[in-house]
Amino acid sequence: MSTITPTPKPVPEPAEGHGHDHDRRPVGSTSKRAAGAFGPSQIAQALPGAFRKFDPRLMWRNPVMFIVEIGAVFTTALAIAEPFLGGPGSSGGTAVPATFTWGIAVWLWLTVLFANLAESIAEGRGKAQADSLRQTRTSTAAFVVTAYDEVTDAAAERTPLREVSSADLKLGDLVVVTAGQLIPGDGDIVHGIASVDESAITGESAPVVRESGGDRSAVTGGTRVLSDRIVVRITSKPGETFVDRMIALVEGASRQKTPNEIALNILLASLSIVFVVVALTLNPIASYAATPASIPVLIALLVCLIPTTIGALLSAIGIAGMDRLVQRNVLAMSGRAVEAAGDVTTLLLDKTGTITYGNRRASEFVPMPGVPAFELVRAAALSSLADPTPEGASIVDLAAEHGIRFDAAPAGDVVPFTAQTRMSGLDLADGTVVRKGAGSAVIAWVETSAPLTRTTRDELEQRVEAISNSGGTPLVVARRSADGSATVLGVVHLKDVVKDGLTERFAELRAMGIRTVMITGDNPLTAKAIAAEAGVDDYLAEATPEDKMALIKREQAGGNLVAMTGDGTNDAPALAQADVGVAMNTGTSAAKEAGNMVDLDSDPTKLIEIVRIGKQLLITRGALTTFSIANDIAKYFAIIPAMFAGIFPGLAVLNIMQLHSPASAILSAIIFNAIIIVILIPLALRGVKYRAGGASSILSRNLLVYGLGGIIAPFIGIKLIDLVVSLIPGF
Repeated sequence: MSTITPTPKPVPEPAEGHGHDHDRRPVGSTSKRAAGAFGPSQIAQALPGAFRKFDPRLMWRNPVMFIVEIGAVFTTALAIAEPFLGGPGSSGGTAVPATFTWGIAVWLWLTVLFANLAESIAEGRGKAQADSLRQTRTSTAAFVVTAYDEVTDAAAERTPLREVSSADLKLGDLVVVTAGQLIPGDGDIVHGIASVDESAITGESAPVVRESGGDRSAVTGGTRVLSDRIVVRITSKPGETFVDRMIALVEGASRQKTPNEIALNILLASLSIVFVVVALTLNPIASYAATPASIPVLIALLVCLIPTTIGALLSAIGIAGMDRLVQRNVLAMSGRAVEAAGDVTTLLLDKTGTITYGNRRASEFVPMPGVPAFELVRAAALSSLADPTPEGASIVDLAAEHGIRFDAAPAGDVVPFTAQTRMSGLDLADGTVVRKGAGSAVIAWVETSAPLTRTTRDELEQRVEAISNSGGTPLVVARRSADGSATVLGVVHLKDVVKDGLTERFAELRAMGIRTVMITGDNPLTAKAIAAEAGVDDYLAEATPEDKMALIKREQAGGNLVAMTGDGTNDAPALAQADVGVAMNTGTSAAKEAGNMVDLDSDPTKLIEIVRIGKQLLITRGALTTFSIANDIAKYFAIIPAMFAGIFPGLAVLNIMQLHSPASAILSAIIFNAIIIVILIPLALRGVKYRAGGASSILSRNLLVYGLGGIIAPFIGIKLIDLVVSLIPGF
């Protein structure tokens, strides 16, 4: 079988929806610096919020830091009262300096402040984004149609329009928006097509096309129509628009604690209660030994024992996880969705636009035996000159590569493609007729002149089947001469182009323990070939909405968490059923309401990034929890010997850091306890770097890096602080 195969031509990246620009920011992001750790300006902006969080009505929601705040209050009261009560007393049989209690009190307050600061900085980045979004939420004029027939579009231009403020629009109102006007509210286009500037929402400068009757009909209030005229049905009430929800989400106002976070809070609260009991029982033991510990010492011991590090950073970690999604123009409707993304084990990906570029392209011409190649190329190009589809344009481009170009269409009648004929072509003035289209349709057209011979039919079926088996789409090309004789010239091979780099990314997902499933409406042969080329684990061919739902339910029944993307109304049930449903912003309102995430860039491949961010959130929380518990171990070696070494000299062997004195040891431990929170804020906001691997390898890495690091760091830090504290007179 002879073929004409062009030199491979790189497929350009589509203008919208398929990029991987991770530096892309929504309008709310003031700079890339906001995505990093934090700088002086962010600290200055976050400080007022951090001080407001000292309110006990807010602090009690974080039990660990609430205990620290109570300890700070008691210690401050004791520091004030000490001059009237005869001095600070002693610790472990050793007198402590007069400034000791004040030192403990100040650093306890700083511990609470640093914890509040971590949360306030995380919230502040969202507030900055929200302030920018508010600038887009202006009251605009809306032109409401008083009488309108959606079937005939008769006719908003001739019907009186009632001008109202966008704030007065009601659910279901129909408004006309023309070029240059702002869309007054969220809605669906019921008539027309227009180019829309959505940069105010997505930060993407390139305009997008929105049209009625499909999955790209949704428009957002505050975006601007650049061309043409559309009629929009309003689908949201004032104050409940997509921008309003974005503002609430990025501010964190609607953020609820996730089940995982609640469970960890309960664990931390339980540990804190246990150590409260431990601290209370130590004083009777010390009294029995005739060396009662002072209350500031017991409070210091308690604060160093309870997991203050993770307690201080837990909320910031969750907020920062959602913020990392916002930086990639993805809005998570809840923290639960972000966490679920981290636990996803099955990923459902639509073929068109996700795994492939979406537009099939002509890749080769396969002529029939005895047919000169140039005749097939010329006929295919002629039949595609008036074909506006990307497939038709790619055939013309491929023909041009082989030297057959048309500066203008030859004289004749254009025959457009229709669902009924499944063919398109050109009727030339000299009586020659060319057609291209589905094999069965073109064969039926040819056989209106004369039946195909068995040999011709077999040769054609062989070529069509070979292309289908390779995952391509065959288009048969035929010509009828002026004398009425018809000839099948050959087949055009249209190919779905798999996106570059996806095979490697799917391999990475496989290493993460995630199974990938391609969903397509193609026949099983085509689906199998594309799945093999892309490197997905499985595929679902000829999928209907019911098939998608059934697949998700089967996966969930097997204990798997499922993520999927979608943009159409027919995807809404599956998006709602999936544990992580990512709706495209270009999709219908039904899809966006059903999903628990919205991708403002409408890039379906971003689902892979969402999974990575979810895993990064869980790993960050686990890593810092490991570090927090581990560094408490070192603090025991600082405080316990300091408390009892005076009465039990044998405990001196535990003073392996050789700290200067009991007072300096206790104060150094408290200072380190506060400072380590500040040091870890950037890590909590940025997240621990995620590397693909199994649960055991991740656990081993956490224990090695953060467990061992959590033990070593306090020994070094407390010793260095002790060297400084020992220079203070009295210590």
